[in-house]
Amino acid sequence: MILLTELHYHPSIAWFQHAYKADEILIEAHENYIKQSYRNRCHILTSQGELALTVPVKGGNRKTLITELEIDYEQNWVNTHWRTIRSAYGNSPYFEFYADYFQAVYEKQPQFLFELNREFLGLYIKFLKFTKPLRLTERYEEKYEKPVLDLRSCIHPKKAPDSLTLKPYNQVFGRQFVTNLSMLDLLFNQGPEAISYL
Repeated sequence: MILLTELHYHPSIAWFQHAYKADEILIEAHENYIKQSYRNRCHILTSQGELALTVPVKGGNRKTLITELEIDYEQNWVNTHWRTIRSAYGNSPYFEFYADYFQAVYEKQPQFLFELNREFLGLYIKFLKFTKPLRLTERYEEKYEKPVLDLRSCIHPKKAPDSLTLKPYNQVFGRQFVTNLSMLDLLFNQGPEAISYL
């Protein structure tokens, strides 16, 4: 099965579960940006509970090709995101193991959201030892036939994942397990074992 999906900012555990089941991953590179989605948002677990981190973009109110959507660095979001991630996961078992890699991507300040998300996805693929082929779409197509599973816009902050099955693991905060956070949560808490949870 070929998984067709958009590129997310620190993708959710549900995204990675679908990716793990696929034989190949096809990233939509010719869509227009869609607001209030995981394209520029992720959820992490803090001492105050679940929190959304959103990357501000320029011109997100008009139709913009996703690969041409620029990040707004006039807002001090980089420091805010990294400080929040460090505060949320600094005491997790594997934070120090992975933190420098993520911080380096933030410090590069890629111009485009697509570029930022690709950099982070590359880290996850490396850390999880994913060996699945990954390629970008060559043009936008509204419909795909089998063996492509089209999940574009299906994994969404306002939709509960219908197929997420994840046994609870130790999280830094909270007495009740919080599911379907960003892969950051699983990676920082489980390290190399994260792949077995998928």
